[in-house]
Amino acid sequence: MPAADQTLRMLSYLARQRGPVPARTIADALTLPRSTVYHLLTTMERRGFVVHVTTERRWGLGIAAFELGGGYARQQPLARLGRPVVAALADRAGQSAHLAVMSGRDVLYIVEERAPGRPALVTDVGVRLPAHLTATGRAMLAALPPAQVRALFPDAGAFSDRTGRGPRRLSELRQVLRAVRAEGVAEEHGEVTLGFGSVAAVVLDHAGWPAAAVATTWAEDDADADDGMAALVRETAGTLTRRIGG
Repeated sequence: MPAADQTLRMLSYLARQRGPVPARTIADALTLPRSTVYHLLTTMERRGFVVHVTTERRWGLGIAAFELGGGYARQQPLARLGRPVVAALADRAGQSAHLAVMSGRDVLYIVEERAPGRPALVTDVGVRLPAHLTATGRAMLAALPPAQVRALFPDAGAFSDRTGRGPRRLSELRQVLRAVRAEGVAEEHGEVTLGFGSVAAVVLDHAGWPAAAVATTWAEDDADADDGMAALVRETAGTLTRRIGG
């Protein structure tokens, strides 16, 4: 029981940080022996709950911790809060809209609102897509510390492909994320499905971490479809951020 309590305290502490931290910082903050902290971190690393950024000698949350966040989303609280907000976005935009959360290197769609008369999309509830290719994924990745992004995409093998477009290495992804931070929204054009574009904005939790992202998607042969979409998506993301206490 003491080990379980210490492990949960460490995970909670890491979840509140803006980026990976040294083991000694964790030990000092939680008043734990450093030997205990190193032992538990090593065990959690084997299970994927933390990652060790060796070049910086720091520890951060791993993919398994993101999976826990996805599990929370699948149990409905975020989806229930987000569904009316996303439905309002679809009505105002006249285009299909969706809400997604991070799940490892993927995004997981938890709400999908199809606008009348619009074509079917791949972003249905329960579908996973590569985060680096999607507007929702880019919006959330841009809100993560650089070290966390590097841990998620350690090498070229982490970059899957769908249409031959999109970043294929970390340097290219970093360039995309810099543009997202500068614009306040993320875009993708044909990286997920040829002929379709999307714009997304991040939803932040109380600690400033990306809890989700909202997006709208349109057919790119509709020349006027993206007019005003960025502003609508930013407004929607802000509304949901406030509703979840962000």
